[in-house]
Amino acid sequence: MAPVRLPADAELPLLRARVADLADRALVVGDPGRAARVAELLDDARQLTANREYHVYAGSYRGVPVTVASHGVGAAGAAVCFEELARGGVTRIIRSGTAGGIQPEVVDGAIVVATGAVRADGISHQLVPTEFPAIATPELTIALREAAAKTGLRVHSGIVLTGDMFYPSDAIVGIDHQMWQRAGIVAVEMEASALFVIASLHGIEAGAVFAIDGNPLAAADESMDGYDPYREIVTQAVDGALTSALDVLVS
Repeated sequence: MAPVRLPADAELPLLRARVADLADRALVVGDPGRAARVAELLDDARQLTANREYHVYAGSYRGVPVTVASHGVGAAGAAVCFEELARGGVTRIIRSGTAGGIQPEVVDGAIVVATGAVRADGISHQLVPTEFPAIATPELTIALREAAAKTGLRVHSGIVLTGDMFYPSDAIVGIDHQMWQRAGIVAVEMEASALFVIASLHGIEAGAVFAIDGNPLAAADESMDGYDPYREIVTQAVDGALTSALDVLVS
């Protein structure tokens, strides 16, 4: 089945934005508050819609029109955002978010650029078989690494793990972080695999850059009782990831 493209006068069902109001480049983030924060960095920014977790803004960055959209937490809901943006004619999507480090050196305040993602999410397997890879666009990955290096923060790059579980539970096995560490995974997050698969199916570009807000294997315990993503060191990494994403989005 060929990718769906909606006409300019159509309205996206859940994002509620008109196709005609979308730029061909979009920055996506999980938090609606972070989307509003990104909008403050744009020229002539205006909010298009706010429906459920999907808040959409329009504006320009360095003279290039861009769309900013929030997608909430988790791959299934985020996939709705990615799919509708692609159907609306967006041809480049970069996700900027937070993630947990898996390798010992990937700790708070660092930036991770994803080359691809392990599909441990629940939605992508309903779109394509398990064997289908979730990979970022190589040119965007290279550009994101270069842009992130200019922030002066520590930068890592590699495959990330996309999973559906945030808080651990004693009732289930959960994620084997140590096994994924041995496999070379650099970080764990919740949406990238869905983005990469959907982008591939639509034949569009996709990339992802993350601020690291902790490391479950470096913590004293894995219960996440002391999890705090609002520390200054994390805020600096979030800002670095966002500006890196914007720079590459319009390059």
